[in-house]
Amino acid sequence: MKIIYILTFLLLPALLFAQYDPKAAEILKQMNDTHKKMNNYIANFSCSVHSETENIDETFTGKMTVKGNKYRLQMADWQEIYNNGSTVWTYIKAKNIGKGIKDEVTITNYEPETEEINLIKIFSLYQKGFKYIYLQDEKIETDLCEVIDLVPEDREKEYFKIRLWISKKSKELKRFQLFEKSGKRTLIHITQMTGNVKLEDSFFNFSKSFYPNRNIQEVDLR
Repeated sequence: MKIIYILTFLLLPALLFAQYDPKAAEILKQMNDTHKKMNNYIANFSCSVHSETENIDETFTGKMTVKGNKYRLQMADWQEIYNNGSTVWTYIKAKNIGKGIKDEVTITNYEPETEEINLIKIFSLYQKGFKYIYLQDEKIETDLCEVIDLVPEDREKEYFKIRLWISKKSKELKRFQLFEKSGKRTLIHITQMTGNVKLEDSFFNFSKSFYPNRNIQEVDLR
């Protein structure tokens, strides 16, 4: 029993270090500060989703344009999400075009607490409700990155960790991966980030006039 107590005492500092790693904290702060300076920005990305249990293995590209708490998300050529800070329009295009076939746009109130992980929140996500630890340096293409794991303190979350790859040179986030308990893995790779972009508020409001050749049905859930 005495040996167990001794081992527990020796391991305790290492366990605490793993929970709130000061090196990871400094890297995460530098990343957050870097992205804050970008103000409005456009992020081009690729997304890979894999799940053996759900039989999913797909990859698509997208673009997210951000101004404060407003954003416009384009995923491949089939879905767009407009968020003007109070209203969200989720526009899904029909795969085929023809008589009686309609696209659909669902309108809801913006509830930021339901959107925990996206390209707005990911940079400051570590600040509340997460443990974090620096793992290693790893090269992504030509960029040497610092790899950090975020582990949610709430064990009821559907995911058990988020892995971040942060450029050692620029302190920009290069990619992140969500590990779900179901076995599903989602990897977002930021291919290009352009900061300090001039954006009008109207850019984040959906309008049918943007798609004059489409038949669009509205579903208002507000």
